Amino acid sequence: MEAQSPQVPAFDPSGVDPESDDTSGAEVETRSLAVSAVAHGQRLDKVLVSMAPEFSRSHLQSLIAAAHVHVDGAVAGLPSKRLKVGQVVVVALVPTEESLAFRPEAIGLNILHEDADLLVIDKPAGLVVHPAPGNWSGTLLNGLLAHHAGAAHLPRAGIVHRLDKDTSGVMVVGKTLAAVTALTRDIAARRVHRSYLALAHGEMLSESLSIEAPIGRDPASRIKMAVVASGKPARTDVERLAVQGGVSAVRCTLHTGRTHQIRVHLSSRGHPLVADAIYGGRPTLSMTRQALHAARLSFEHPTTGRLLDVRAAMPDDLAAAWAQIVGVSGDADD
Repeated sequence: MEAQSPQVPAFDPSGVDPESDDTSGAEVETRSLAVSAVAHGQRLDKVLVSMAPEFSRSHLQSLIAAAHVHVDGAVAGLPSKRLKVGQVVVVALVPTEESLAFRPEAIGLNILHEDADLLVIDKPAGLVVHPAPGNWSGTLLNGLLAHHAGAAHLPRAGIVHRLDKDTSGVMVVGKTLAAVTALTRDIAARRVHRSYLALAHGEMLSESLSIEAPIGRDPASRIKMAVVASGKPARTDVERLAVQGGVSAVRCTLHTGRTHQIRVHLSSRGHPLVADAIYGGRPTLSMTRQALHAARLSFEHPTTGRLLDVRAAMPDDLAAAWAQIVGVSGDADD
């Protein structure tokens, strides 16, 4: 059995670089081990797994790469390094990014309405709603945790629906468990009305259409959704507002809230959103992100019963592109 050596060299915590690993003040635990005869010849990463079994092997390998592992006082080098009996291994267990994800960060929320029960925000394009691989910080959830203390006690900090990273517009967030429960129930019951404005490739022939097609994971791509027979029911109503130069300006009303619903439904009809590369859109009208904006959200307040009808003006990039098609600014969902 491998036992801790009583004569382990002291570890200098200044070797942990908070800039590179974004520990953000989290306490970093260090563990040490003297290599026993049983572990002689084993790989360094395998020995680290025995020292810190609560961490994944890939994370421990990342600690080696970030110079947080020392062998006999020297930076360890490679995960495949073979250890010798008597060598002393010291590891600084810098937390994973995921473990630090649910922490407050002031990100400057654009709040359109707020009361004791909920807030409605105007999410900018580029803001991720919920922490996920590649975006463990700087998300809307982090901002909500910083905005009010009660968010820490709510599932997903009160987030009851999402917008894609590059979609802008209005979102409602609960501030109490009762509000979160009521809003979630109302969304599921289709009592929350959501209206989007979008620019799509191609000239739509019909002034209006209803797309009712099930959406599920694209069997050919793990990052895409698609219209598939085994998917969940989904319905999007589409109203053509203007057509110009091979681009249609449309208003979309959601009756369900499937992942990428508007993007998938319009693409399935041969009208991918402008600049939506994942679903076949091309950059045009100076748009470099999908031309989709959540313009309006209306719902019954979960406590007062009062109708809330909140609108968000288009961001500058989409407003400029919209004006080229419609001929007027797209500041409101009129």
